[in-house]
Amino acid sequence: MTAVHLKINNMDVTAEAGDTILEAASKAGIHIPTLCYLKDITKSGACRVCLVEVKRGRSLLSACTTPVSEGMEVFTNSERALRGRRNSVELIMSNHNKNCLSCKRNQNCELQTLCEELGIRENHFEGEHTEASFDDFSYGIVRDTSKCVLCGRCIETCKKVQGLGVLGFENRGFKTIVAPVYNLSFAAVNCMQCGQCVINCPVGALTEKEAINDVVAALNDPNKTVIVQTAPAVRASLGEEFGMPIGTRVTGKMTAALRRCGFDRVYDTNFGADLTIMEEGNELLGRLTNGGTLPMFTSCSPGWIRYIEFEYPELLPHLSTSKSPHMMLGAICKSYWAQRKGIDPKDIYVVSIMPCIAKKSEIERPECKTTEYKDVDAVLTTRECARLIKMFGIDFNELPDEDFDGDLLGEYTGAGVIFGASGGVMEAALRTVKQQLDGKKLEKVDFEACRGMEGVKEAEIDLNGTKIWIAITSSMTAAKPLLEEVKAGTSKYTFIEVMGCPGGCINGGGQSIVPSRIKNGKLGYGYKNLRMKALYDEDVIKEIRVSSDNPQIQDLYRDYLETPGSELAEELLHTSYSQKERFKVFE
Repeated sequence: MTAVHLKINNMDVTAEAGDTILEAASKAGIHIPTLCYLKDITKSGACRVCLVEVKRGRSLLSACTTPVSEGMEVFTNSERALRGRRNSVELIMSNHNKNCLSCKRNQNCELQTLCEELGIRENHFEGEHTEASFDDFSYGIVRDTSKCVLCGRCIETCKKVQGLGVLGFENRGFKTIVAPVYNLSFAAVNCMQCGQCVINCPVGALTEKEAINDVVAALNDPNKTVIVQTAPAVRASLGEEFGMPIGTRVTGKMTAALRRCGFDRVYDTNFGADLTIMEEGNELLGRLTNGGTLPMFTSCSPGWIRYIEFEYPELLPHLSTSKSPHMMLGAICKSYWAQRKGIDPKDIYVVSIMPCIAKKSEIERPECKTTEYKDVDAVLTTRECARLIKMFGIDFNELPDEDFDGDLLGEYTGAGVIFGASGGVMEAALRTVKQQLDGKKLEKVDFEACRGMEGVKEAEIDLNGTKIWIAITSSMTAAKPLLEEVKAGTSKYTFIEVMGCPGGCINGGGQSIVPSRIKNGKLGYGYKNLRMKALYDEDVIKEIRVSSDNPQIQDLYRDYLETPGSELAEELLHTSYSQKERFKVFE
């Protein structure tokens, strides 16, 4: 690349041709505030927060859209630049709902941070506010346009990450809002409920629908036995809510905190992940030997399930019928566990701590009711879990590490842990399927080809002489070419893992929100890689790393389910899917 030499704040900087001022400054360790900017997704310059002064320039320029040039002299903190930046933020604030103290994004709001950094204390532009819309009809996402700053980040995320374009600018001028078409509810359109729009919203305009009060009520009901389970990715993110570095693994402290919240049992969804591998692996082997529909898609990600039901219903026969891990564990809690403990299922309340907003809609699916009761009663995101712990006055950082409850459902393998990263489900499945087909313990359980952050990963795998091609993808824009190949009948793959969020559950819509500002040219300090590493680190230290070797999984089949794919296993652990309407206008 051609080097470009410039000065920023009188400091010599070397950038690459094509870099913007923002990128050049970031690589040089110079911070320029942004609001509408999202690396690789949007850099419209619409918010005018990243204004800088260029020597001999007639007007201030947006750093995120202006390319560097040889000999350019840039001033990021001149009086003129600061005044322009402050005016931009004050104008945004003039049409903003300022109930900061009661907002979920309080102290983690990019607009609030900008006001603090720029010393904005007063409202210099008072006047009429745009008429607000409030949408809380969907199970997962709440939209409050009174807090929206029209940055467009949610719009571009939905379009470029998921390829859907559910959101857009509605109306014109002062009446402009961000909404689904015709200002419909999220519940009325083809929304995945993945929550990528939520974690990329800089303010509180998009949030998860909170279930904390329902959980608190259950914890205080003397007639309820309340069981909590935690997804693998939560342990790699929850610590961030308590000031810990990104990627800090807090498995033991998380368990201790939930026990102090009053849950009667604290289990790991990784047991459900091991169970999922048993059922999904058996399903794959059945399709391979009996001429079933191939390639088979994984079915762990409810956002991905919603996408295929809306966008590719003709490919539904390719989906595994296995429920996701937390739904399986919920079903087992209200059947096997209930029987062994002598508790009526109606008195069991299952709470899932998940990195995923779409899990909130998943538990309401009628196809996922094993009996007259829901498999899972409530879902809390990682962020909600932190709010619950803080609400109960627990000093998370000072807690000792504690183990999950060990009775009946307490054991889990390293294979279950890595479900939280893109490629983890595939690797976990390959460990069990290959070991079963080879008829001996695996000498090497690591399948490195499944790991990493590439949009699509593929590999040829030898299963005791039978060679298959596998593919792994996350986000729907990355998945779409694979889906089109399957639709056209040209796919070479046997097994495809699809996760709804880029990078998998570690980057789920319910995870801790990482500030969007860039450092050293990277968004969020490479947070996905740090969280992914935390999961693989836990996998390595587990004594058992193959799902089928989990002794409590073996006990479950011996004492209750009999075999994977048995009649009882089908009833409890499998489900069905159907085409969904793209748009539904409520009367």
